[in-house]
Amino acid sequence: MRLRIVTWNVNSVRLRVEQIARFVAETAPDVLCMQEIKCQGHEFPIEAFEAMGLPHLQIAGQKGWHGVATASRLPLTPGPDWAPCREGHARSVCVLVEGVEIQNFYVPAGGDLPDRAANPKFDHKLHFLEGMTAKAAARDPKAPLVVVGDLNVAPGEFDVWSHRQMLKVVSHTPIEIEAMSRLKASAQFIDLVREATPEPEKLFSWWSYRAADFRASNRGLRLDHIWITPALRDAAFRSGGAAARVHDDVRAWERPSDHAPVSADLIL
Repeated sequence: MRLRIVTWNVNSVRLRVEQIARFVAETAPDVLCMQEIKCQGHEFPIEAFEAMGLPHLQIAGQKGWHGVATASRLPLTPGPDWAPCREGHARSVCVLVEGVEIQNFYVPAGGDLPDRAANPKFDHKLHFLEGMTAKAAARDPKAPLVVVGDLNVAPGEFDVWSHRQMLKVVSHTPIEIEAMSRLKASAQFIDLVREATPEPEKLFSWWSYRAADFRASNRGLRLDHIWITPALRDAAFRSGGAAARVHDDVRAWERPSDHAPVSADLIL
């Protein structure tokens, strides 16, 4: 069977519910992992997701800020929540679908100053990534795992609009790139989107609202990721290559999130 997994920082699930419904109708995801839902669990538009055909929900909400949720066409059960947020923010949720563990994360942005000592927000971000790394390293490497979400790091030279200029900007600084590299190595994660679109092609999933025409300026970052452990390699590459992509057309819709959805298919 095909398992299509999507990650999307929706930047308010209630504000974007029409766009989400349109995307679901056009692309038929089996599992939709959302970040920045910006609502509490009782405020989540459950009926709208039932109408979309995604009735199975696991929600970690927070009043006005953050929040993550996973919606599924298929039955799900709660999985082990890594919960690495020292501030108590709703930034992670885990589900098990068809025997696959799917960890959905919203990594802290980290503020503006890339200095752990001078900027508590940046220290929080690195602490969160370090917590993820420790949890991933402790897992059974043979157990299938998918890590998705707005990880708030653009790890590669071609994941940013200007490698040289962005090296001093939070999201692409050397210390963040190193932290993400350690996370990726901890469970030998495979970056499905980069497997499908290899370097040196530039690839972004986020564009600032400041640009009147995001395509014309194209000052984007690849902050949204879908990674798998080697146990799922055959499922991801069964057709000869990774079926993964950024749906950048959605960024051009009316009243969009500043993030585009990212999808990947597994054949189980």
